[in-house]
Amino acid sequence: MAGTICLLVAVGTASAHGGALAAGGREPLTIPTWLFLTTGGAAVGASFLLASFVTDRSFVERIHDWGRPLLDGGARVPTLAGRAIGLVGLTAVLVVGFVGPDTPRTNLAILLVWVGWWAGLAMTTYLIGNAWRVLNPLTTIAAALPSLDRDYPERLGAWPGVVGLLALVWLEVVSPLADDAELLATAVLGYSVVTLAGAVVFGRETWFAEADPVERVFRYYGRVAPIGRDENGLRLRLPGMDLSTPRLVDGADEVAFVVALLWVTTYDGLVTTPAWRDLTTPLVAAGLPPHLLYPIALLVGFALFLGVYRLAVRASTRVAETYLAPAELAERFAPPLLAIAAGYHFAHYVGYFLFLAPALGTAALSPLSSPATVPVYQLPGWFGGLSLAAVIVGHLVAIWVAHAAAYDLFPSRLQAIRSQYPFIAVMVFYTMTSLWVVSQPEVPLPHL
Repeated sequence: MAGTICLLVAVGTASAHGGALAAGGREPLTIPTWLFLTTGGAAVGASFLLASFVTDRSFVERIHDWGRPLLDGGARVPTLAGRAIGLVGLTAVLVVGFVGPDTPRTNLAILLVWVGWWAGLAMTTYLIGNAWRVLNPLTTIAAALPSLDRDYPERLGAWPGVVGLLALVWLEVVSPLADDAELLATAVLGYSVVTLAGAVVFGRETWFAEADPVERVFRYYGRVAPIGRDENGLRLRLPGMDLSTPRLVDGADEVAFVVALLWVTTYDGLVTTPAWRDLTTPLVAAGLPPHLLYPIALLVGFALFLGVYRLAVRASTRVAETYLAPAELAERFAPPLLAIAAGYHFAHYVGYFLFLAPALGTAALSPLSSPATVPVYQLPGWFGGLSLAAVIVGHLVAIWVAHAAAYDLFPSRLQAIRSQYPFIAVMVFYTMTSLWVVSQPEVPLPHL
């Protein structure tokens, strides 16, 4: 672990894919990539050994049961204020998107969606707690609409959310949504219409619980946070400890959504690496249309991530010598992947958010005009180390949560430890993939 920390200070700043908003790109490693990746993977493997052999069942239970109740009085006023803020935000995106400035770094709609919401609010969701459940303007609007309360097809489950999440990230990558405010406002309006129609047909609670991808992303990220809600109200807990709750992920569809959430942020960074450019240039030269290249890569990568996880599930069933169905193991060991997804989201977006946060504040004060200068925050050279540390921390939390879930599933300590061998191999694979993407220099999106 100490070796990993030393390596973190040797890299540059990571930035998110964001068109003209991007903060200037990632810088290459100053050490051999193989050494960096090997050290990161070894840190994850060593953490598993430490968690396995220096902890027992009672210690794990004490860690997961720790918590402090938080005051939840006067909830009506904060809820009404949060709903009002959400409605104002949606209105600002639609109005400023159509009539505001043309420059991306001065347009409040673009900055509010990508910097304030998808980067900033999403980070607060897993770092603090899920405020989107109150802020979401579409749930507020849906509450005022009539409902047909048709039965939601059980066979669909979370699959519309999986498709929706992949489609949204594909659009974010291949289209100029980060540069064209009018196009962004049109996309937000279209998404709102589809979402509200689904809420009217199937009922607000059912649609947002089952089919809406954005609501599920924030709900899952909120389970990583130290502040959550139980039957007694708000509660402070250790980060990630709520991920070991049984039935948090229920069914192959929800497992697929967790894996999709992990994959899409990796994909967003992957397509701006030199390796992606070098790999795809011969394919495009051979006649593969660039606009087909990106959705194919998105689906193939998702299938790979999901396939690797399912292989680990089957291997775990064998090595643990259990009669538990593979589907049950898949459901119980999927939630730890949310900690990995949160760590990589933070690594991918924290520099992007801090760089453009001053521009967002300026645009909020003058939404319909362009300032003469756009303030930004120049990140220090060591900042990339924080991004890479976030990837490692996310995986360490995932290891601990998976360890706790194994103790809850299996009566034997040895059986619980053995069940984790395949999953640790998968986590090392995910770790090294994420670290490799974050450590690569950023290049313009090729072929588009």
